[in-house]
Amino acid sequence: MKRLKRLLTYGGLFTTLTLFLSACTTTQTHQQPPTGFFYGSIYHFLGLPMKHLITWIADLFGNPPNYGWAILLITLIVRLILMPLMLNQSKKTITQQHKREAIQPQLTDIQERQSKATSPEEKAELTQEMMTVMRENGVSMTGGMGCLPLLIQLPIFSALYMAIRYSSEIFKSTFLGISLGHTNLIVAILAGLTYVLQGYLSLVGLPESQKKQMKTMMMMSPLMTFFIAMVSPAGLGLYFFAGGILAIVQTLITNFYYMPRIKAEVAADLKKNPPKQVVKPAPKKPAAPKPAKPQRPAVQPHRNRNAGKQRRS
Repeated sequence: MKRLKRLLTYGGLFTTLTLFLSACTTTQTHQQPPTGFFYGSIYHFLGLPMKHLITWIADLFGNPPNYGWAILLITLIVRLILMPLMLNQSKKTITQQHKREAIQPQLTDIQERQSKATSPEEKAELTQEMMTVMRENGVSMTGGMGCLPLLIQLPIFSALYMAIRYSSEIFKSTFLGISLGHTNLIVAILAGLTYVLQGYLSLVGLPESQKKQMKTMMMMSPLMTFFIAMVSPAGLGLYFFAGGILAIVQTLITNFYYMPRIKAEVAADLKKNPPKQVVKPAPKKPAAPKPAKPQRPAVQPHRNRNAGKQRRS
C-alpha cells in the first residue's frame, strides 16, 4: 500500500512537471495534435475524449457554441463528484489535528530533548520515541492530509490542456472577452488568489502551533496554481479559478458545519479514552539544601576588669 501511494505521488509530480514543461515550450498558436508515443498517448486517451465532451456541452448553450461555459460546467461536475471524498479528507485532517493537540505535551518534551541531543544515535532513538507516541495514540505523521483528490484531478488537468491546445475551435474561442487558447495574466492572478483565500480559511479554528506549521504548505498550492495557469491556456486557468471558488465554498462548509461536530466527537472520545502516556515525565530533582547561614558568636557582656578589685578593696 505504501509503495502504491509513493508510486501515485511520484506519478502525479511527474505529470505536473510534464504539463508545466510542455506549456513552456508551446507557442501562442494552434498546433497539430501530437503523434509521439508519450504525448500522443495522452492526447488520444485524455485530450480527445475531453475535446468531444467540451464540444458536446458547448453545443447545449446554443449557436455559436460557448466553450467557456462548458469548461465551467465540467469544473462543477468534477468538484461535485470529488466533494464527498474531499470532505471526508477534511474530516480526517481535523480529527488528526485535535488528536495531535492532545498529545502535544509529550511531543514537546521529546522535541526539547532532541534539541539537546549530541549523538546521532540519541536523536534516532528520540525520533523513534516520537513515532511510538503518535502510533499508540492513532495520530498520523502527515496529519491526515492526503494527496488523492489532487492525483485524481491530474488527468483532468492534462485532458483540458490537450483539448484546448490542440482543438482549433476551442483554441480560437473567447469567453467574456478572454481568449481561451492564450495565456492570460488576470485569469492566472484570480486563480492564485482564490486558493490563497481558501488556504487562509482552512486555518480558521486551528491552534497557533499548527497554524505555523501549515502556513508554508498552504502557500504552495496558490503558487503552483498561479505558475501553471500563467503558462497554460486561459481555458485551463478558468478551470482553476472556478475550482478555487468551489473550494472556498467547501472550506466554509467544513468550518461551520463539520468542524464543531468533529471537535465535539474528538473531545468525547478523548474523555472516554484519554491519550496514552508513552513519554514518562522526567523525575523531579530534589531541591538542593540551602547553605546554612554562619552563626554569629554570642556577644559576651562587657566585664569591667576593675570591678573585682573594687569589691576586694
